Amino acid sequence: MANWSDPRTTGANFAHAAAGTRDAAYDAGLRSYMLSIYNYMASGVLLTGIVALAFAYSGIAAQVMATPLRWVIALSPLAFVMVMSFGMHRLSTAALQGLFWAFATVMGLSMSAIFLVYTGPSIAITFFSTAVAFLSLSLYGYTTKRDLSGFGTFLIMGLVGLIVAMLANLFFQSPALNLAISAIGVLIFAGLTAYDTQRIKGLYFQVAGTDMMGKAVIMGALSLYLDFVNMFQFLLSFLGNRE
Repeated sequence: MANWSDPRTTGANFAHAAAGTRDAAYDAGLRSYMLSIYNYMASGVLLTGIVALAFAYSGIAAQVMATPLRWVIALSPLAFVMVMSFGMHRLSTAALQGLFWAFATVMGLSMSAIFLVYTGPSIAITFFSTAVAFLSLSLYGYTTKRDLSGFGTFLIMGLVGLIVAMLANLFFQSPALNLAISAIGVLIFAGLTAYDTQRIKGLYFQVAGTDMMGKAVIMGALSLYLDFVNMFQFLLSFLGNRE
C-alpha cells in the first residue's frame, strides 16, 4: 500500500501531476496556435481563388494582361511579402493582418492569368492534388522527430538557384528548361512545406505567452500559403491542359 503520509511520495506525485498539467497546457496551446495558422492560410487561399475567378471571368483580366499593367499586378505580391517580412517587428498585429488579406487579394489578381491559359477542370484537378500533397507533407513536418533544419538550408539554396534559372529562361525561352524548372520547383516547395511546418511548430515555444504570438501566426500562415501556391503553380505546368 502506498504511504500517503510520506512527504517524498507526496512530493513526487505532486511534481508528476504538475508536469503532466504543464505538458497538457503546452499541447493545447500548440494545437490552438497551429490551427490558427492553418485557418489563416486556408482563408487566404480561398480569398485568392475567389478574386482570381471573379477577375478572370469578368473579362477584365484578359484586357489588363495584354497591357504593361500586368507587370505591376505580377510584382505587387512580392512587394507585400517584403514589407511584411522586413517590417514584422515594427508593424502591429492588426497591420500585419490587413497586409496579409491585401496580399491574398493582389495575389488573386495575379493568378487570374491561369484561367486564361489553362482549362477549368485541369486547374481544379491540380488544386486538389496540391491540397492532398500539402496536407500530407505538412503533417509529416508536424509529427516527424527528425530535425529538418539542415534539409531546409539545402532547399533555400535550391530556391535561389531556381529563381536564377527562371530569370535566365525569360531570355532563352527554352521549353526543356521550363519543364526542368517546373519539376524542381515542385520538389523544392514540397520539401519547404514540411520544413516550414516544423520551423513554425518550433517557434511556438519562443512566442507562447508574448505579444509576438499574433504576428507569428500571420507570418506562419504567409509561409505556408507561399509553399502551397508555388507548389500549385509549378504542378499546374505538368498537369494543366491549355485552352
